[in-house]
Amino acid sequence: MQGAHADRPRPATTRRDTVAGSASPGRSGRRAPALALNAEVTPRRCRVLGLLGSVALTAGGLTAGALPVRDALLPSSGRAALGVLGAYFGLVLLVAAWWWLGRSVRGQRPPAPRELLVTLALWAAPLVLGPPLFSRDVYSYLAQGAMADARIDVYAHGPARLGGPLATEVAPVWQHTPAPYGPLFVALAARAAGLAHTDLTAALLGMRLVALLGVGLMIAFLPPLADRCGVARPAALWLGALNPLVLLHLVAGAHNDALMLGLLGAGLVTAYGGLPVAAAVLVTCAALVKAPAALALPVVAALWALRLAGAARTLRAAALTGLVALATTAVVTAMTGTGYGWLTTLTTPVSAGNWSLTSGLGRLTGAVLAAVGGEGLGDLALPAWRRLGLAATAVIVVVLWRRRARIGPVYALALGLLALFVLGPAFRPWYALWGLFLIAAAAPEGRIRRWAAVGSGVLALGLLPSGSPPDAAQLTLAAGGGALALLALWWMFQMSGQGALSARTRTGARVARAGTGA
Repeated sequence: MQGAHADRPRPATTRRDTVAGSASPGRSGRRAPALALNAEVTPRRCRVLGLLGSVALTAGGLTAGALPVRDALLPSSGRAALGVLGAYFGLVLLVAAWWWLGRSVRGQRPPAPRELLVTLALWAAPLVLGPPLFSRDVYSYLAQGAMADARIDVYAHGPARLGGPLATEVAPVWQHTPAPYGPLFVALAARAAGLAHTDLTAALLGMRLVALLGVGLMIAFLPPLADRCGVARPAALWLGALNPLVLLHLVAGAHNDALMLGLLGAGLVTAYGGLPVAAAVLVTCAALVKAPAALALPVVAALWALRLAGAARTLRAAALTGLVALATTAVVTAMTGTGYGWLTTLTTPVSAGNWSLTSGLGRLTGAVLAAVGGEGLGDLALPAWRRLGLAATAVIVVVLWRRRARIGPVYALALGLLALFVLGPAFRPWYALWGLFLIAAAAPEGRIRRWAAVGSGVLALGLLPSGSPPDAAQLTLAAGGGALALLALWWMFQMSGQGALSARTRTGARVARAGTGA
């Protein structure tokens, strides 16, 4: 069991109901308004600011998002350019609202979990009703679901084998790529894909509902998991549920990582609750959506071992967990009828042009070797670096697991999943949530939580709303939208500061008049 990690109290501010700047007081003693990351903004203002950002982001996505082919505009068109500008304007507002809300969460009087959930609902509502954003993966899900419904092996063929209008929605890089997802998710995608025969919009909404089911499970099981790990509920919800990556990629992008994380959280809470068989089933179901969740099975086994008596408790718990996992896999696979081909497609997210830390190092090493005449060795550099990254991840996971008694099994799992994100062969911003969700529940207050928050904010700004590679013009528009958002925030601080100073001046004048009259 992990120890309690109380949030560090912060000094109370003198103006809790207004936006306070961080600049030093001037000669008159008045506090000058300023735009700063350490400014104090009330939760109510953060809620309104984030809602405005979400609305602007959704509005921009109507012309610049990951739209169906029939609705997509040329990136050079004026409406698409305005969409990128508006989307990034809203994105910066949303990230800023989340960041300042985090300061309130870490303060002396943090908002209650219920207040945070209301804020989350308001921020998410416009994105639920808007188009897909930041990725076209949801179209791949639908195409793979339609293939499964048509009895086409999704683990042997790509969406191009399906043909038709639904296949044309899939990004070109994935047209001939088999599905890397487990049979549970493919079966759910097949249900949603049935709607695509009559209405693509309804099919997209169906996939978003699957993602929202996962987000709902995340929200439901994050607080009790945080209780088990000694983390305050508001702090866990802020980092793990209101995180911009959740809103942008699980809600707006409808990624299946939401369902994986929701089932994973449910399994871990169930394991702590003394139901190891149910926990093993839930975690296995999470892995049958996406494979990284299988790293949580040792956590279930470790918690199961604590409830056993006699010799070789750990070995017996591991064996029992493995048996339940194998039985669950066999039952789900038989019910879905997809077969076990997904076991051979786990490297699918790794394309020849994929970027990650190890892929970048591999390309750099290959270029250096080619420049010095070692062309044959240069071709081996990229796969060698990717294997090295996976090997390093395995070592880190083992080291963390050996320290689980000191840092806690959930925290060890969180750091292991984060290592897989950093050192793995495929890099997607939403992959960071594999570790961030559990860091939110288990990490003590300190450097890891701070860097997790900073990383979330940076990664949130890393993609265009269309999910396509940017060109110079689009990068300029995105930067312009962000600059406009910063200007709007600066103006907000100016107006709030002037209003507060004016109110104090009027109050002081009334007091002075009252004193004179006396």
